[in-house]
Amino acid sequence: MFLQPGQLTALILAVSFSSGLNVYLTVAVLGILSRTGVLELPASLHTVSSWYVIVPCAILVAIEFTADKIPIFDLLWNALQTFVRVPVAALLAYGAANQLSPQMKLLAALLGGVIALAAHGGKIAARAAVSHSPEPFSNIALSVGEDGLVVFLTWFAGKHPYWTSAIVLAALLLILIMVRFVWRSLHALFSDADQTVSRTLDSGNSAR
Repeated sequence: MFLQPGQLTALILAVSFSSGLNVYLTVAVLGILSRTGVLELPASLHTVSSWYVIVPCAILVAIEFTADKIPIFDLLWNALQTFVRVPVAALLAYGAANQLSPQMKLLAALLGGVIALAAHGGKIAARAAVSHSPEPFSNIALSVGEDGLVVFLTWFAGKHPYWTSAIVLAALLLILIMVRFVWRSLHALFSDADQTVSRTLDSGNSAR
């Protein structure tokens, strides 16, 4: 299947971003949508429509669905998933760009990996912000919202490619702002902690 430039861009953006949030759900949804004819994929990605790919991914989705909702443990789980989400996103982007030149396919793979890493980083930053909340609902709501976004973007890319691209780009901008805010907050927190320790040490030395 030959994709139009807008369709190809939307597919790469949607799949890469979704993989950064939940790569197993992304692959499973891609496969199911392809098998049911809802989403047409390039021949290079037809492998994901095999039940030998969909079923294991569905099992991993169930595992991640549970692990992703346990405060603190979800941070460890997501950190380990860095080594899965980013490479798989790059491979999916490379496969989606199969109609392009070898150089452009490599560029698509690089772009896919970077987008997945950005989405993955935003996810971890959001989890870190709510992990110390005394109630578990924030964590659960984030997880369910992320999974819903994965399904929506993957399906929407085939129906409204330009809107999908706009949504992903807006989400990436939001993540950039959020990560910068979290980084500044952490920097300020550690700076205050260092000043407090310094003042305590100075007070102790003065007392002597």
